[in-house]
Amino acid sequence: MKSIESRKAQLEERRAQLNTRIDRIEAEFDEHEAKDWEEMATEREGDEVLEDLGLSAQQELRMIDAALQRIAEGEYGYCVTCGERIQEERLDLVPATPFCREHAARR
Repeated sequence: MKSIESRKAQLEERRAQLNTRIDRIEAEFDEHEAKDWEEMATEREGDEVLEDLGLSAQQELRMIDAALQRIAEGEYGYCVTCGERIQEERLDLVPATPFCREHAARR
């Protein structure tokens, strides 16, 4: 069983990685200097992929922030729906999860 401190460190490390990813995505958007229509179309396709990656990172950041808040409040590791302890194996796979296996399956 991992300690709350190690879970918190894991979440904070992942948070830092996601912030770095978002910064890189934003920098990539700023670098575009397409000259013709073909290049602009290619860049737009790439932009759509980058945008999806950025949105995914932002969503994961929100989950991590919520998990860190639950740690601060002493509620981490318990399902926000039923209050039961979240299985350790589940927290190993999805450390920011707010749900036990049963309630995650219902979502």
